[in-house]
Amino acid sequence: MPSKRDLVDFWKKSGLLKDKNALAAFMAVERKHFMVKGTDAYAYEDVALPIICGQTISQPSTVMMMTQALELKKGMKVLEIGSGSGYQAAIIAKVIGAKGKLYTTEIIPELADFAKTNLEKEHIANVEVIHSDGSEGYKEKAPYDRIIVTAAAPLIPKPLIEQLKVNGIMVIPVGSGVQKLIKVVKHKNSVDKADLGYFRFVPLRGKHGMPE
Repeated sequence: MPSKRDLVDFWKKSGLLKDKNALAAFMAVERKHFMVKGTDAYAYEDVALPIICGQTISQPSTVMMMTQALELKKGMKVLEIGSGSGYQAAIIAKVIGAKGKLYTTEIIPELADFAKTNLEKEHIANVEVIHSDGSEGYKEKAPYDRIIVTAAAPLIPKPLIEQLKVNGIMVIPVGSGVQKLIKVVKHKNSVDKADLGYFRFVPLRGKHGMPE
């Protein structure tokens, strides 16, 4: 089975990932703590794996590419839509440091509890898990330096644009089937979008999510 170090060496050699802080966070977090019994032996296979409630933990390369695209800095306030296993939240939490804060929303209550439990295993204290419809963002703590969406939306939800700070960055998969991963940069009077490639994510649920 591949190890953490094997993945990091591959990412460095391929030029896929260059963010040293993100790579350090990856080395600091145990992915097996965010997986279900029976799959933890595959923790560092570069594949998505099933968790509870019909959801998945994304493959490490996807988690890390999204993290790098956010251009995170220490002390930032970040909103994550879709807590899932809590693994992506753990990586971000390590990068933004103890003075940073991550709010992560999860619409499925069992998954919210799952993420909380997993984050506790890693002793991560700068993440708050909220059971809510994340497609509407989390207005109570807005605006955010960064927003990350870990499920595919039909369109970029307007509330998320509104809750992003000027010069803030959002990373979100958009579309059905195979989705485009979009990097959004908000300016005072405009929004720039960059295509980061094609990926597969579970559908975003909620008011601004995929039709049921």
